[in-house]
Amino acid sequence: MSTRTNTFPPGIPYIIGNEAAERFSYYGMKCILVVFMTQYLKNADGALLPMDEADARGWYHLFSAANYFFPLLGALIADIFWGKYKTILRLSILYCLGHFVLALFETRTGLAVGLMFIAIGSGGIKPCVSAHVGDQFSNSTQHLVERVFSYFYFSINLGAFVSTLLTPYLLSRYGPSLAFGVPGLLMLIATVLFWKGREVFIAIPPAGISLYREALSDKAHRRSLRQLLLLYLFISVFWALFDQTGSSWVLQAQKMDRTLFFGSITVLPSQIQAANPVLVMILIPLFSFLLYPAIEKRSRFTPLRKMVVGMMLTALSFVVIGIAEMEIQSGASVSIAWQLVAYTILTAGEVMVSITALEYSYTQAPLQMKSLVMGLFYLSVTLGNLLAAGVNFLVSAGDEYWFLQAEFYYLFFALLMFLTGILLSVFGAQFQETTYLHLKEP
Repeated sequence: MSTRTNTFPPGIPYIIGNEAAERFSYYGMKCILVVFMTQYLKNADGALLPMDEADARGWYHLFSAANYFFPLLGALIADIFWGKYKTILRLSILYCLGHFVLALFETRTGLAVGLMFIAIGSGGIKPCVSAHVGDQFSNSTQHLVERVFSYFYFSINLGAFVSTLLTPYLLSRYGPSLAFGVPGLLMLIATVLFWKGREVFIAIPPAGISLYREALSDKAHRRSLRQLLLLYLFISVFWALFDQTGSSWVLQAQKMDRTLFFGSITVLPSQIQAANPVLVMILIPLFSFLLYPAIEKRSRFTPLRKMVVGMMLTALSFVVIGIAEMEIQSGASVSIAWQLVAYTILTAGEVMVSITALEYSYTQAPLQMKSLVMGLFYLSVTLGNLLAAGVNFLVSAGDEYWFLQAEFYYLFFALLMFLTGILLSVFGAQFQETTYLHLKEP
């Protein structure tokens, strides 16, 4: 019989450190993509050939969609062939290569190749890293799972915050090569750090294709998977809105008065995205230690209820952005403070939707299918970004739908999110929950 302990497994610091550096590389690269495509992109002869705004938004969301499609393939490779540890290590090398392609080639071909390598590498390791975190716990430390996923998410946002401030500055001051090269260097550091943890990790070996047959033969497992897939359809709409902070919100910021603190600071359009990770780092402990316990004293605040509330907050953030856009279209000078208000509301929604869904996915996934379920969770991000990309390509094609005109664009997404939250509250009330955790002692 094991003794309960409050000491984290020894592999956790390596995973958290790796995640912080990897997320620096990813968000540092991603936060400057739209600006790079609309201002710095060149043809094969070295002459400037930038994209228009709608095309750049479309490319951005297609990349995000690809990045979150490959987690499904990464999960299958990890569960059937390589195991999580080897999958993470090997795909991280391709990930590094993608960053350096972007740093060396500023053409559409270089953009496409670099982004594809990053999508395969970053996407392929996503479900493995999340599931690898959970694999480190046993029955003596399982009570720490919720806390470590909060730390895990905190590390993501620490890396994102620093890189979102730094890489737009590097792009404006030194150009694309250094701006993309620094994230590549951080990804290399992340890979080395993960490799150094090999001696202390609990590495679950691959079980082959038979593990899926065994899991799917269990009626309770099939029910869990059906419920999770339905949940991911609803969550995909959340991602269609959230990921626009890197595309449409950046382009809107270019048209705003970006001075802060009575004109003492002027931020770059891409740098305003740093508001999200710093707010996440503030709101995670605030929600975990104050808000959630206070609500729980009065009524049970289930994961599904948290996600519904988060979706409503996300819709509200787009109402704020939509009002700001109406003012811009009318010719008024609009302060970037509007986006800071929207970011605060959106980040509260993110903490309630994304963190909760990540933890819920791991606990509700059958033991043999942890990586696969994480891959399916990330597939919801693909669906959301395909939705956003499709809408923006309609705009680029010049199709005259009244709800896609600039002054109504954000309000259209706000209404869509609000209706999705209503549907989740109806269907989620019928879910039957079963928790599956790896409880063997290391």
